[in-house]
Amino acid sequence: MTLERQPVPFLDVDATPLTVSELTAVLSTFVAEGGTRTVVGHNLHSVTLFHADPAFRSFYEHSDVVLIDGAPVLWLWAKTGEEDDGRGPVMDYRLGSTDWLPALGNVGGLERIAVIGAGAVANAGAVARLREIVPGARVDGMPGEGWNRDLEEAAVEWLSRLRPQLVLLGLGMPLQEQVLARRRDTLPPAVYCTVGGAIEQIAGVQKLAPRWIGRLGLEWAWRLMLHPQRVAYRVFGEPWVLLGLLLRRRLRRQPQGR
Repeated sequence: MTLERQPVPFLDVDATPLTVSELTAVLSTFVAEGGTRTVVGHNLHSVTLFHADPAFRSFYEHSDVVLIDGAPVLWLWAKTGEEDDGRGPVMDYRLGSTDWLPALGNVGGLERIAVIGAGAVANAGAVARLREIVPGARVDGMPGEGWNRDLEEAAVEWLSRLRPQLVLLGLGMPLQEQVLARRRDTLPPAVYCTVGGAIEQIAGVQKLAPRWIGRLGLEWAWRLMLHPQRVAYRVFGEPWVLLGLLLRRRLRRQPQGR
């Protein structure tokens, strides 16, 4: 199954915009096929890494699904649509991990899930919540706090024993993408989804912004209020880095005068 990539103007990236119901249908197909697939998401942080890090860019370019997780990315993508193109409300295509994880019960044939990331308490809480969301499925977890080479080796062996159909990897960006990129050939076949901090959020360890705030594109303000030291650079500094990268990219494309 191949999904059509769509351009996001100005940001020079592509995405595969999906609604929650469309994503669960795609995941059902992936699970039935049984191969290795990767599901990632684009926000301004990932777009910055995409243009700054060739390895990160290659990983995204070869991923099977690139969701839109970030209001600025969504609004720019929406400018590519025609009024009669059949799209639903634009905000329905903004899928952060916490938007679609509660719908995993609608994924057909999903019986084995692995959760890697966060501390022990948050990981256990996420596992318990997912068992409620997908009744009857086996859900196993491995904390990812203090990630290092030994833990990475242990995780690969653990996954090889479990043979899950779906793996939720929440190590933070770009570590989770780096792990999948370098381990893809040694990991067992599964659908691998990068979910960032969603493990803590669905476990209730980290407070999730009210959905109406997210739909207004103001989730960044909520995170800034709760975690100012962690989020301030991404909100106030990183957009300028991205702007510089995009400008440099455009200058390189211009024909050189003789």
